[in-house]
Amino acid sequence: MLAGGRASRLGGADKPALVVGERSLLASVTAAAAAAGARVVVVVGPPRPGLVLTAGRLRVVREDPPGSGPVPALRRGLAEVSAPWVLVLAADLPFIRAGHLTSLLAAAAGARPAAGAVLADDSGRPQWLAGCWPTAALRAASSGYRGGSLRGLLGPLSPVILGPSPGQPGPPAWLDCDTEDDVRRARAWSGDPAGPGPGVPQ
Repeated sequence: MLAGGRASRLGGADKPALVVGERSLLASVTAAAAAAGARVVVVVGPPRPGLVLTAGRLRVVREDPPGSGPVPALRRGLAEVSAPWVLVLAADLPFIRAGHLTSLLAAAAGARPAAGAVLADDSGRPQWLAGCWPTAALRAASSGYRGGSLRGLLGPLSPVILGPSPGQPGPPAWLDCDTEDDVRRARAWSGDPAGPGPGVPQ
Protein backbone atom coordinates (compact mmCIF):
# COMPACT_ATOMS: atom_id res chain seq x y z
CA MET A 1 0.00 0.00 0.00
CA LEU A 2 1.47 3.32 -1.06
CA ALA A 3 1.06 5.87 1.72
CA GLY A 4 3.81 8.40 1.09
CA GLY A 5 3.76 11.32 -1.31
CA ARG A 6 3.51 15.04 -0.75
CA ALA A 7 -0.28 15.58 -1.18
CA SER A 8 0.45 18.85 -2.98
CA ARG A 9 -3.20 19.24 -4.01
CA LEU A 10 -4.17 19.07 -0.34
CA GLY A 11 -1.70 21.68 0.78
CA GLY A 12 0.78 19.11 2.01
CA ALA A 13 -1.65 17.53 4.50
CA ASP A 14 -1.00 13.98 5.67
CA LYS A 15 -3.58 12.55 3.30
CA PRO A 16 -3.65 8.92 4.52
CA ALA A 17 -4.32 10.20 8.06
CA LEU A 18 -7.42 12.17 7.03
CA VAL A 19 -10.61 10.81 8.58
CA VAL A 20 -13.60 9.88 6.44
CA GLY A 21 -16.43 8.34 8.39
CA GLU A 22 -15.08 6.84 11.60
CA ARG A 23 -11.49 6.11 10.64
CA SER A 24 -8.55 7.35 8.65
CA LEU A 25 -8.21 6.67 4.94
CA LEU A 26 -5.19 4.48 5.63
CA ALA A 27 -7.02 2.48 8.31
CA SER A 28 -9.93 1.87 5.91
CA VAL A 29 -7.72 0.47 3.16
CA THR A 30 -5.64 -1.57 5.62
CA ALA A 31 -8.79 -3.09 7.10
CA ALA A 32 -10.12 -3.99 3.63
CA ALA A 33 -6.88 -5.75 2.73
CA ALA A 34 -6.83 -7.68 5.99
CA ALA A 35 -10.49 -8.67 5.60
CA ALA A 36 -9.74 -9.90 2.07
CA GLY A 37 -7.22 -12.34 3.54
CA ALA A 38 -3.91 -10.56 3.00
CA ARG A 39 -1.18 -12.44 4.86
CA VAL A 40 0.83 -9.28 5.34
CA VAL A 41 -0.16 -5.66 4.78
CA VAL A 42 2.85 -3.59 3.74
CA VAL A 43 2.48 0.16 4.13
CA VAL A 44 5.11 2.20 2.31
CA GLY A 45 5.26 5.55 4.04
CA PRO A 46 5.99 7.17 7.39
CA PRO A 47 4.84 5.44 10.59
CA ARG A 48 1.39 6.55 11.70
CA PRO A 49 -0.42 5.76 14.95
CA GLY A 50 -3.71 3.94 15.11
CA LEU A 51 -3.06 1.04 12.72
CA VAL A 52 -3.95 -2.20 14.46
CA LEU A 53 -3.63 -5.62 12.85
CA THR A 54 -2.85 -9.08 14.17
CA ALA A 55 0.79 -9.22 15.24
CA GLY A 56 3.09 -9.83 12.29
CA ARG A 57 0.55 -8.87 9.63
CA LEU A 58 1.51 -5.20 9.36
CA ARG A 59 4.84 -3.87 8.11
CA VAL A 60 5.63 -0.19 7.68
CA VAL A 61 8.62 0.63 5.46
CA ARG A 62 9.97 3.69 3.62
CA GLU A 63 11.06 4.10 0.03
CA ASP A 64 14.59 5.42 -0.50
CA PRO A 65 14.77 8.33 -0.60
CA PRO A 66 11.45 9.16 1.10
CA GLY A 67 9.05 10.91 -1.25
CA SER A 68 10.81 9.69 -4.38
CA GLY A 69 7.60 8.62 -6.08
CA PRO A 70 5.25 5.70 -6.61
CA VAL A 71 7.62 3.46 -8.58
CA PRO A 72 10.37 3.43 -5.92
CA ALA A 73 7.66 2.99 -3.29
CA LEU A 74 6.26 0.01 -5.18
CA ARG A 75 9.71 -1.59 -5.43
CA ARG A 76 10.26 -1.11 -1.70
CA GLY A 77 6.94 -2.69 -0.87
CA LEU A 78 7.57 -5.64 -3.17
CA ALA A 79 10.76 -6.39 -1.24
CA GLU A 80 8.53 -7.36 1.71
CA VAL A 81 6.20 -9.64 -0.26
CA SER A 82 6.60 -13.42 -0.48
CA ALA A 83 3.01 -14.34 -1.44
CA PRO A 84 2.30 -15.25 -5.10
CA TRP A 85 -0.20 -12.39 -5.48
CA VAL A 86 0.06 -8.79 -4.40
CA LEU A 87 -2.55 -6.06 -4.12
CA VAL A 88 -1.22 -2.63 -5.07
CA LEU A 89 -3.38 0.00 -3.43
CA ALA A 90 -3.38 3.70 -2.70
CA ALA A 91 -3.91 4.71 0.91
CA ASP A 92 -6.68 7.18 0.05
CA LEU A 93 -9.52 4.89 -1.06
CA PRO A 94 -12.19 5.29 1.64
CA PHE A 95 -14.77 3.04 -0.01
CA ILE A 96 -12.73 0.07 -1.15
CA ARG A 97 -13.84 -3.08 0.62
CA ALA A 98 -12.76 -6.70 0.93
CA GLY A 99 -15.25 -7.75 -1.75
CA HIS A 100 -13.66 -5.44 -4.31
CA LEU A 101 -10.23 -6.88 -3.52
CA THR A 102 -11.33 -10.51 -3.76
CA SER A 103 -12.93 -9.69 -7.12
CA LEU A 104 -9.61 -8.25 -8.29
CA LEU A 105 -7.79 -11.38 -7.17
CA ALA A 106 -10.27 -13.65 -8.95
CA ALA A 107 -9.96 -11.63 -12.16
CA ALA A 108 -6.17 -11.62 -11.99
CA ALA A 109 -6.04 -15.35 -11.30
CA GLY A 110 -8.17 -15.98 -14.39
CA ALA A 111 -6.12 -13.73 -16.64
CA ARG A 112 -3.31 -14.73 -18.95
CA PRO A 113 0.06 -15.36 -17.26
CA ALA A 114 1.86 -12.23 -16.03
CA ALA A 115 -1.26 -10.09 -16.32
CA GLY A 116 -3.12 -8.65 -13.36
CA ALA A 117 -6.39 -6.85 -12.82
CA VAL A 118 -7.22 -3.23 -11.97
CA LEU A 119 -10.36 -1.30 -11.18
CA ALA A 120 -11.56 1.30 -13.68
CA ASP A 121 -13.53 4.46 -13.07
CA ASP A 122 -16.85 5.37 -14.66
CA SER A 123 -15.09 6.46 -17.84
CA GLY A 124 -13.17 3.18 -18.16
CA ARG A 125 -9.84 4.68 -17.14
CA PRO A 126 -7.65 2.17 -15.25
CA GLN A 127 -6.89 3.03 -11.64
CA TRP A 128 -3.32 1.84 -11.30
CA LEU A 129 -3.38 2.09 -7.52
CA ALA A 130 -6.30 -0.31 -7.16
CA GLY A 131 -5.07 -3.58 -8.62
CA CYS A 132 -3.90 -7.15 -8.07
CA TRP A 133 -0.84 -8.67 -9.73
CA PRO A 134 1.27 -11.84 -9.85
CA THR A 135 4.15 -10.92 -7.56
CA ALA A 136 6.87 -12.43 -9.73
CA ALA A 137 5.65 -10.67 -12.87
CA LEU A 138 5.38 -7.34 -11.09
CA ARG A 139 8.81 -7.70 -9.55
CA ALA A 140 10.35 -8.54 -12.94
CA ALA A 141 8.63 -5.62 -14.65
CA SER A 142 9.62 -3.13 -11.97
CA SER A 143 13.25 -4.25 -11.86
CA GLY A 144 13.73 -3.46 -15.54
CA TYR A 145 11.71 -0.25 -15.62
CA ARG A 146 13.53 3.08 -15.64
CA GLY A 147 10.57 5.49 -15.75
CA GLY A 148 8.65 7.09 -12.94
CA SER A 149 5.06 6.45 -14.03
CA LEU A 150 2.93 3.62 -12.68
CA ARG A 151 0.98 3.68 -15.92
CA GLY A 152 4.21 3.19 -17.85
CA LEU A 153 5.17 0.29 -15.61
CA LEU A 154 1.82 -1.49 -15.29
CA GLY A 155 0.11 -0.70 -18.59
CA PRO A 156 2.32 -3.00 -20.71
CA LEU A 157 1.28 -5.94 -18.53
CA SER A 158 -2.20 -5.65 -20.13
CA PRO A 159 -4.28 -6.27 -17.02
CA VAL A 160 -7.93 -7.20 -16.90
CA ILE A 161 -9.98 -4.02 -16.39
CA LEU A 162 -12.85 -4.26 -13.91
CA GLY A 163 -15.34 -1.47 -14.45
CA PRO A 164 -18.16 -0.55 -12.06
CA SER A 165 -21.33 -2.60 -12.26
CA PRO A 166 -24.20 -0.77 -14.03
CA GLY A 167 -26.52 0.82 -11.51
CA GLN A 168 -24.27 -0.10 -8.61
CA PRO A 169 -25.43 1.93 -5.59
CA GLY A 170 -23.22 3.88 -3.27
CA PRO A 171 -19.82 5.51 -3.72
CA PRO A 172 -17.40 3.89 -6.16
CA ALA A 173 -14.54 1.78 -4.84
CA TRP A 174 -12.04 3.72 -6.97
CA LEU A 175 -12.96 7.09 -5.47
CA ASP A 176 -9.76 8.59 -4.07
CA CYS A 177 -9.13 11.75 -2.10
CA ASP A 178 -6.63 13.86 -4.01
CA THR A 179 -8.21 17.28 -3.44
CA GLU A 180 -10.26 19.10 -0.80
CA ASP A 181 -13.34 18.62 -2.98
CA ASP A 182 -12.67 14.87 -3.08
CA VAL A 183 -12.45 14.75 0.71
CA ARG A 184 -15.68 16.71 1.10
CA ARG A 185 -17.43 14.42 -1.37
CA ALA A 186 -16.20 11.30 0.43
CA ARG A 187 -17.28 12.66 3.79
CA ALA A 188 -20.71 13.44 2.40
CA TRP A 189 -21.03 9.90 1.07
CA SER A 190 -19.99 8.52 4.44
CA GLY A 191 -22.77 10.38 6.18
CA ASP A 192 -20.45 12.88 7.83
CA PRO A 193 -22.62 15.63 9.35
CA ALA A 194 -20.20 18.21 7.94
CA GLY A 195 -21.94 17.93 4.59
CA PRO A 196 -25.07 16.55 2.92
CA GLY A 197 -25.03 13.31 1.01
CA PRO A 198 -26.27 9.74 1.08
CA GLY A 199 -24.78 7.30 3.51
CA VAL A 200 -22.60 4.39 2.49
CA PRO A 201 -24.67 1.24 1.92
CA GLN A 202 -24.08 -1.46 4.51
